[in-house]
Amino acid sequence: MTTPTFAAAWAARTTLEPLQLDCVTTLMLKIIDGKCKMNADDKTVMAAVYDVVRERPGRLLGADVHALIERARAAAGRDEALIMEVYEQRLNAETMISRPVMKGFKAWLRGEGILADGQAQPEEA
Repeated sequence: MTTPTFAAAWAARTTLEPLQLDCVTTLMLKIIDGKCKMNADDKTVMAAVYDVVRERPGRLLGADVHALIERARAAAGRDEALIMEVYEQRLNAETMISRPVMKGFKAWLRGEGILADGQAQPEEA
């Protein structure tokens, strides 16, 4: 299992393309929105990667999305309007980034040893 510390160090030394940065941001939106099918460890790892790369410029998603993610993380699910805003932004991001691009990005992360090999684990109830 990859640790958040390992993932953060990997993110700090890895040059990600702008679209790859958008994929990281989209995954963070999915995690916050509760729609990410990754296991809990991979979600923690992706949050660590996001924390390192969030200041780097993406191609499609900008500072407004990062500000939304920051507000949502701080609210920890206690603000219904914010939850709805994250949901809408997640849908928007998923519309802009095709499924094959996201799947390819996650496969690359698995190849890099950042995400666990194999299929997504069922969500905890």
